[in-house]
Order: sequence, then C-alpha cells, then structure tokens
Amino acid sequence: MMKKTKAAPFLDELIEEVAGLRAALVDLADEAVGEAEAIHPHFRDSARNLAHYMALRRRDLRPLQARLAELGLSSLGRSEPHVLASVDAVLGVLHQLAGRPAPKHADGSAPFGFEAGTQLLAGHTEALLGAAPVGRSVRIMVTMPGEAAFDYALVHDLLAGGMNCMRINCAHDEPGAWLRMIEHLRRAEQALKRRCKVLMDLAGPKLRTGPVAPGPQVKKVRPQRDAFGRVTAPARIWLHAADEAVEPPTEADASLPVGADWLLHLAEGDRVAFEDAGGRSRQLEIVEIGSGHAWGLLANTAYLAPGIALRREGGHGKHRETRVGELPAQEGALMLHQGDLLLLTPDDEAGEAATLDRAGRVLTPAHIGCTLPQVFADVRPGDAVWLDDGRIGGAVEKNNRAGLHVRIARARPRGERLRADKGINLPDSPLQLPALTQQDRDDLRFIVEHADMVAMSFANSVADVEALAAEIARLGRGTPAIVLKIETRRGFEHLPGMLLAAMRGAACGVMIARGDLAVECGYERMAEVQEEMLWVCEAAHVPVIWATQVLETLAREGIPSRAEITDAAMGHRAECVMLNKGPHILRAVQTLDGILHRMRRHQDKKRPMLRELHLARAFAASE
Repeated sequence: MMKKTKAAPFLDELIEEVAGLRAALVDLADEAVGEAEAIHPHFRDSARNLAHYMALRRRDLRPLQARLAELGLSSLGRSEPHVLASVDAVLGVLHQLAGRPAPKHADGSAPFGFEAGTQLLAGHTEALLGAAPVGRSVRIMVTMPGEAAFDYALVHDLLAGGMNCMRINCAHDEPGAWLRMIEHLRRAEQALKRRCKVLMDLAGPKLRTGPVAPGPQVKKVRPQRDAFGRVTAPARIWLHAADEAVEPPTEADASLPVGADWLLHLAEGDRVAFEDAGGRSRQLEIVEIGSGHAWGLLANTAYLAPGIALRREGGHGKHRETRVGELPAQEGALMLHQGDLLLLTPDDEAGEAATLDRAGRVLTPAHIGCTLPQVFADVRPGDAVWLDDGRIGGAVEKNNRAGLHVRIARARPRGERLRADKGINLPDSPLQLPALTQQDRDDLRFIVEHADMVAMSFANSVADVEALAAEIARLGRGTPAIVLKIETRRGFEHLPGMLLAAMRGAACGVMIARGDLAVECGYERMAEVQEEMLWVCEAAHVPVIWATQVLETLAREGIPSRAEITDAAMGHRAECVMLNKGPHILRAVQTLDGILHRMRRHQDKKRPMLRELHLARAFAASE
C-alpha cells in the first residue's frame, strides 16, 4: 500500500474537485452527443471532445488552476484537443502524490490519447484544405479579383507564390467568370505540379442601405503643389464635343463636354477664361488639339459645373463662347452627427438629408431605405444599430410604420457620411432572416459541381447549417464541405451547436469573419471573441480560416503597416489565413508565406515551441 504524504488533506480536496469535474465532462458528452449516430465517423471522437471542453469551461477554473500550478502540474490551459486525457493525467498524478492507487472509471469513458487529438485536427485540416505545404502548416487562401477570369498569369503566379486555396466570392462576377478562374487554376496546377482547393462563398442575405439622392453636378479640380503652395503640375482638363459619348482618358483630372463648333475653332496657345461655380475667375491654357477634343491646363483650384460659360480670349463672333454641358452627379451621401435622428425606411425611395426651418430646427429627419425591410419586425426599441462597418452607430428609439427611428450616438465630431449600399448590423435583434437566399440556391448549382468547399455567410443557427446541407443533398451532384462564416453575435453564440451539425459531413471548417464580427460584438471584445472561437474549434478538431483585413494595406497599397504584420503573424493560430484582393496581392501572398514559415518554428497553436533563441546565445557570449 502506498504511503500518503503530509499534504494529503490538500490533495484529497483537489482529487475530489478534479474527479467531480471529470464526471461533469462525461455527463455532458453523453447528454449532448449520445451515441452520435448523426455525426460522421470522422468526427465522433471530436464531437465528444467538444462536449468535454464546453463542460470544462462552464465554470471558473482559475482557483483550481492556481492550486495545480503550485504542485507543478498542468493547469489544463492547453487541453483543447484532448480534454478528458488532460483531466485524467492530472487526476492520475494527484493520486500518486497522495499515495493512492490509480483511479478506475466505472463509466468506461476512456479518453483518446494526447497525440490523437492533434492528429485528428491535422487529418480534418488536410481533408478540408489539402496537404500542408512544405515549410509551414498554415494554408493561405486568396480571394480572386475579377481579372483572374481573364489573366491566367495572375492565377499561376499566386499559386507559385504560396496560395493553397482559391476563394471565389459569389457576391461578385458571374458563373462564366467563376468557371474561367477555376480553369486557370487547373491549368496552373498542371504546370506547377501542385494542388489547390477551391472555396466558393455564398453571398447570403444583404442587409444594406438603399439608394441616396445624387449630389450636385460639381467637379472639384486642383493642381499639384509643393510644401510652399507653389504649383508643380497644373490640373489637366479634357474638353470634348458634348454630342459625342466618349470615355475620358485616365490622366484627365476633369472631362468637360462643350460645343462641337466652338471646339473646332480652338487652337494651341489659346486662353479660355471662365468663372467657376463659386464665382472665382479662372483661366485655361490650351496646350493640345486633337480629333474631337482638346487639352487645357488649369493652374488654380476650380469648381466646375454645368452651364459655366467658357470664353476664348481674343476670339470674335458666335464661336467665341460655349457652355459646359451635363456632368456626372456626385455620389449622394447623408451627413450624420451625434444626436441626429435617422429614419431607416422600409422602401427603396432615395435617401435624403434632414430638412430644417430657418431657425435650424429639424422639420423632417434624414432618411434612407433598407434592402431587407422584413427584419424591422424583429427590431425592438433600444436595440443597437451599426452602419457602414461600424463607422456610425446608434439605438432604435421607435419602430413604427415609417420605419426605424435611430438616434445617432457614434460618429466623428465633424460627422460621418452615409452612402448607399453600406452594411447594416443589428446585433441585439433576433433576426429571422432565411439562411439561404434564392440567389444562394441558384449559385449552389454551380458550386456543387466545381468547388471543394462552400462558405455559408451569416451562419446563425443549427437550422441554417441543416438548410444548407439539405440543399446540397437535394442537388445531388457533389458534396462540397461546409465552412461556417461566423460574422454575427448570434453565430458566435451558437457556434458549438452549429459545429455538431456541420460534423455530420466528412469535412467542415469555420471562417472567423472578423470585420462584421467586430461590429456585432464590439471592437473592444474582438480579441477575446476570436480567442474563444479558436479554442472551441480546436476542441472540435475543426480547422479555422483567419479572415478579414489580413495584410490589407499591403495588398491595396504595396506597403504593410506594423500592426497588420503582427496581426498576420497571429494567423498561425489558425489552420488557414485568408487574403483579400488588391493590386499588390501577389506581394501580400509572398510576405504572408514568409511570416508563416518563420512563425512555425516559434509557435504551434497556443503552445510556444522552445527552439534555441539567438538572444540566449548572445547573452551567454556577453558574460
């Protein structure tokens, strides 16, 4: 018989607490998963491990963790892939320290081993995303720009640069373009002797602002100036015949339609005087005459509008003067400030700014339509409303036939402009939007034949996942793996149940759509929320795609910010990192490939890898 140590009372309490914790894990797994007949055989152990993890995290474990750490034992902080094995290992050591025989579990709930959990995640990742590339375990997914349908070299270079998954967003382009993108990928795969998965992203329900009345037909042009205000390059004005529909050159700062006869009488060196829309005297110098057009240089800032008279200096007769024709209207926008009232209307009438009386009092509030007014039935007074990726925020004061009366509480001091087709988020409202739109169902006919994965936008409930799986089964032409895009608070809160529903297929995944999710949950909570999702998905052995704004400045402008390099490095916590499109996307892929190669030597999920540090060698050499 083993001899008890002096710490036996303390150990007895710990043993009792950990044993009770273990019993709760097993009970919840039996209740939530049962025999798991609906779960695919690939995921049966994973489903039970997910239930174990949810039971583990139902209580505050911090006091227990502190006492275990004092004994030099695992604090269960890295138990996600193998929860029951971690608890049993701690329980076994506690019994040894107390001089007791190893515990025997009458419930027969023997856990799979530590390595098995890691292997299950690796296997599920390979099934969904393909084999791991040489030198890194995290895959790179790239969103295709429209030009990928016409530019084979772009797709080839992306694949050569490190792309492992092609993402096609069904909210853009059309099936013909999607097919050409995939054909370019298959051709590049043959040339480079490597494989690449295809994910197609359903558009989902589009809850966005409606149209806005157009702004005035005014074009502001200005020359380039140096730090002292001296003109370094005048504005280039392209004059063309008003009765001809032409595309202005890209280098033109403004394009003005004018009378054809007047244009014919222009000559190089002519000076054209006018008063701009603000009544300021300005002058154009004609520097080039072409067929049906002329180029003029402008050395001062000017506001150009229809009806402005252009007078050729020194000219005579009826061809001396012309007037500027119709110009494109500015994009309409509503200027909103803190404290303003905005009416979200259930129609597609063009939005307009508030009308005021002479004293500046509001007669009618600003109003704008909503693309899915049926959601108004689910919105209650007090519910939060976020607009345009969270740039504008407020709360519903009233919901009536006129629409949602929203009091603006979040906007910059100088105000924010709200334009058409901007996102609307209602995180507090239990929206009853259907999971699949008719457009999604139409797009699925293409997806099931050509894609390896289908991403479900705005996945919010188990019923949503079941609806997508049922539609795929009904089409009966292919079985793309389901990827849950978590971009709402409801989706985050229902993630465990949705994972169990997705586990009915042979492969599945989760995309953390951090843009909308940050708006829904609050930017200050985003770091916490994404960590929780990573933990839960690791417990389910389900691969995660880290998405939204990764290296976005680099992809768009060619130079990354320090913050987004750090963010990209954090992507090694997931199984795949998604890049969005941009002019410099190839460079972004190559940069991310290098970051993920280096991070692999330092970190595996949330476990630090203690490779030799250069700093440690330098410290030893300096002594």
